[in-house]
Amino acid sequence: MQTISQVAELTGVSVRTLQYYDEIGLLKPSELTQSGYRLYNDEALQKLQQILFFKEVGFKLKDIGEILQNPDFDRIDAFKKQKELLLLQRNRTDRLMQLLSRLERGEQCMSFKEFDLSDYISALEDFKFDQTEEIIKHWGSIENFDMFIKKIKDDETEVAKRAIKQFGSIEKYTEAMKYNLEHFSEIMETQLTEEVKEIGKQSDMLYGKLTADLSEDVASPKIQSIVQEIWQFIQKNSTNVSISSSKSYMDMLINAYSNDYIKTITDSKYKKGASDYIVKAFCYYSENSASENI
Repeated sequence: MQTISQVAELTGVSVRTLQYYDEIGLLKPSELTQSGYRLYNDEALQKLQQILFFKEVGFKLKDIGEILQNPDFDRIDAFKKQKELLLLQRNRTDRLMQLLSRLERGEQCMSFKEFDLSDYISALEDFKFDQTEEIIKHWGSIENFDMFIKKIKDDETEVAKRAIKQFGSIEKYTEAMKYNLEHFSEIMETQLTEEVKEIGKQSDMLYGKLTADLSEDVASPKIQSIVQEIWQFIQKNSTNVSISSSKSYMDMLINAYSNDYIKTITDSKYKKGASDYIVKAFCYYSENSASENI
């Protein structure tokens, strides 16, 4: 057991801060002496360490308390996530330091890589940690959301360029994206009008019909009839009127379903191999029976 003064000296956290953590129920002492002095055991110190790591990566005390009280909280998994976030922060700081050194030497340089999306990516990681149910509801699984984050990391420079072009700066873009994450449920409910929901249901039905039997030859009249039905459905409901005579849009669909991220979502929604099957069916339609329609 250690006294509050010993804990303060060991950790660098002030006595007053430890008292405050006790007052708000974030970190209670393990025992109280007869005189009312706080004592902390190793378990309490481990919890304090976890609190400090969460604070370091930007979590608020209220959120930290809710996370630690969650019965599904996994301490080791939390350490891994915190390590990832700290590495992102360190890498961003390193790149900024390198850029400043070059500017100090009088070099003229403008690189979007230094002004990266670490803050936004950190917000996505926080969102994943706090809003698991929402992620599964709208992305299908945590794995799909991880792939979404990975895609942003892989395309970070291009995303940054588009963000600066649209919002004026990475900071404004990140601020807007954080707002969207904080109000995600409300935004999704607002956007999903009854008409949009009905279109989504019809789309799911058509693709479900297309992928019902993956052993069926994609060149069969039955499958190609469904593909044509899907294509006509897309033409009817798209806000982009130019696609009705554009083969490039069909090529875009083929490329989309070839993407690893979309493929994972599609396969989890219908069945394994569904995305590859859709690509084959679309390709046959594009190369053969659709010449007069696309």
